[in-house]
Amino acid sequence: MKVSATSLALCVWVAMILAAASGQSAADGTGKPNANIVGTVVKDPNGEPAKKVVIELISDEHSHGANYTAVSGADGTFQIEGIRPGQYRLFVEKTGFLEVEKTHPRPEGRLLALTAGQEMKDIVVHLLPAAIAHGRVTDEDGDPMAGAQVGLLRQTYQSGRRQWETAGTETTNDLGEYRIAGIAPGTYYVAVSPPPNFRAMVEASGTAGSPRAPERQRMSYRTTYYPAALEPDQATPVTFHAGDEFPMDFSLAPQPSFAVRGIVAGIPPNASAVVMLQSGDLGEVFNGAETHKDGSFEMPDVAPGDYALIASVAGNQERLMTKQRVHISSAPVEGLRLSLQPGSVVRGRLSLNASPGKTAVLNQFSVLLVGDDGENEGTRAMILGEGFSSVASVQADGSFEWKDVAPGHYYPQLISGSFTGSEWFLRSGSAGGRDLSDSGFTVGGSPLVMDLVASSRSASVTGIAKNHDGKPVANATIVAVPALRYRKRPDHYTTGTSDQTGHFTLQGVRPGDYTLFAWESLDGEQYFDPDFVKRSEGQGSAMKLAESERKTIELEVVPAENQP
Repeated sequence: MKVSATSLALCVWVAMILAAASGQSAADGTGKPNANIVGTVVKDPNGEPAKKVVIELISDEHSHGANYTAVSGADGTFQIEGIRPGQYRLFVEKTGFLEVEKTHPRPEGRLLALTAGQEMKDIVVHLLPAAIAHGRVTDEDGDPMAGAQVGLLRQTYQSGRRQWETAGTETTNDLGEYRIAGIAPGTYYVAVSPPPNFRAMVEASGTAGSPRAPERQRMSYRTTYYPAALEPDQATPVTFHAGDEFPMDFSLAPQPSFAVRGIVAGIPPNASAVVMLQSGDLGEVFNGAETHKDGSFEMPDVAPGDYALIASVAGNQERLMTKQRVHISSAPVEGLRLSLQPGSVVRGRLSLNASPGKTAVLNQFSVLLVGDDGENEGTRAMILGEGFSSVASVQADGSFEWKDVAPGHYYPQLISGSFTGSEWFLRSGSAGGRDLSDSGFTVGGSPLVMDLVASSRSASVTGIAKNHDGKPVANATIVAVPALRYRKRPDHYTTGTSDQTGHFTLQGVRPGDYTLFAWESLDGEQYFDPDFVKRSEGQGSAMKLAESERKTIELEVVPAENQP
């Protein structure tokens, strides 16, 4: 039968309409039907529909990176069609509100695993109004203190260490007022840092060798923690609930402060060194000075406490640096001597041990240099310098290199390229005949050469997270916690999230002994806290994994109310 061009075009047009209506179009060209989702956004606790909420569906699979956006209507409903099958994170955004699950914020979004042709119509997103902190900062006379920094702090575990994390900050205006919005429910510490003391900085920059005025007790403003504590461990934590408007006023009074003086040795001719004093607790820079022509320096008005004193010379042919611990109690610190050292060159070569049928290209890998000596990230960044990158790209021949590495203890961590997959891990490493797998390596001025072997023979664990009644639990955090000797090494942990059906997959797990946990809710990376994990013992499942092993497990989720 002869078909006219017009009839053929009409048939094609009708077919396209029908395919679109049934959600069967395949934008990725694979022939697989796409997925659709429908949901509702409501405000807790009354269930009122939330309109004009931005809904983002972000790919959780780096290989195809498809992302989608929608906006909720007046009735709170939203719809996203034509979604390529795969794993996604669903985020919502509305000023003044936060997504929650059983009163716990969900900053990482909810995980959705969408299959070809799936129609998901039962998504309900709950929003709670965010909390607000506001108030005024004044001096001892009640006058407004403009330019003060008011910050919310939390103690969290990140990269294997307890650290202070800033959850929000604002600067006071000319009236001394501040307002911090968008606060998630939780417990925080509130700190106020005074504006910089420019007068003291000018006084410290005087000519070296000039007569010094008789030493007298100096006074200066110090960081103050709510309600009026001068040390973090003496502060009172503040618990914010959804929708709270918490007023907090601060009055800062001058406190005794002391000078820190010394000399920096080894400065090249026609150069000067910069000296920084950084808090050992918060990682904040409290003072800084440039050396005089004779290498001497002075930092006035330093509050008592523990600090890292960091000196460096940049712009020279080689970067020079040094670090020293300083404790200030009740008197000036005199006679410090800092000896500059050149940064070290650390280079190496990566080779691959691939499982059968697995191939990879060496220059799709990078190696991360991770500090392992207890320094917070702010201190380490200052020591290594602004232009230093802790990530070294692996070349086609397997070589990689860092220059100007500061003295300290480190270990290497493998970073896989997007298409090489997450199953690769560092199987072994050595430097000068010494194994690096457990102990890492120390940099002390001399060049260091290492050999690393990456393997694709990692293990994987799939399973389902269930509650005590045997029902699947969505968005539980699944963590493979390594044996005790590796618990200070973040690269030995593997984490995942259960999808809307409770299923999860942990890929790229190093062979070894683990305890698998499923937690309903976590505050940051609590699984790095040894006390938290110890209190959770008995609620996890022990597992030993060999190379390339695949295991399946059912995990009972630790409910939020039963977590330590």
